Amino acid sequence: MSHFDRYRDAYPNARLARSPGGVLEIALHTQGGKLVFNGHTHEQFVDLFHDVGSDPENRVVILTGTGDAFMDEISPEGFDFFTPLGYDKIYREGKKVLMNILDIEVPMIAALNGPVLLHSEYALLADIVLATPETVFQDKPHFDFGIVPGDGVNLLWPEVIGSVRGRYFVLTRQRLDARTAQEWGAVNEVVPAGRLLSRAHEIAEGLAKLPPLTSRYTRIALTQKLRRIIDEGAGYGLALEGISAAEVARSMNPST
Repeated sequence: MSHFDRYRDAYPNARLARSPGGVLEIALHTQGGKLVFNGHTHEQFVDLFHDVGSDPENRVVILTGTGDAFMDEISPEGFDFFTPLGYDKIYREGKKVLMNILDIEVPMIAALNGPVLLHSEYALLADIVLATPETVFQDKPHFDFGIVPGDGVNLLWPEVIGSVRGRYFVLTRQRLDARTAQEWGAVNEVVPAGRLLSRAHEIAEGLAKLPPLTSRYTRIALTQKLRRIIDEGAGYGLALEGISAAEVARSMNPST
């Protein structure tokens, strides 16, 4: 049994398929439709990206969504923001999932099939970002829940589109359309929805023809700065998010 066979069907919210050339497509979903992010997927994706990064047969990774959105809906199911042990789990997973994406040491392509209203940091850790005209970016749920956006969007958006633009994007919950995101450096190509995956695979198959060590070490070379940014800032940002969650819990139950 290959490494891939051991994890291919292990994740209920990720459909995995790999080409003979080693191009792995990860399609995030909930019961075959667009992904509904929750505490269970938060935990699941830590292991998913670890398995993907640990498989030497993966030559290029395409990360995409299902249906009409990459990620635009979140449910509180499975999350416990309001107890120390509950938030400790979120804190540990939140740090680990970002490092596990960076530990995928082969080129990554984000193929964004629609709105990205949460966890857009996953896409920004890819090397190539493709979007459709329907793709929009926003950091919506943090302020909806009254908590600090400290899980990586605070670090990566100012890095990618510039400090002033990035802080404005987070603070105002700006909706950034695909064309503007392309102009600002967060998207490489905007392609029709019907061509998104074919374009992603076209690029990926070309990259997969590189010598394995060349493609692997190029990904490592290109992401060293991002690794430093995440390593230095993710834990602190998530800690601040936890403090704000504790304040939300206190305001909901003033007697505590």
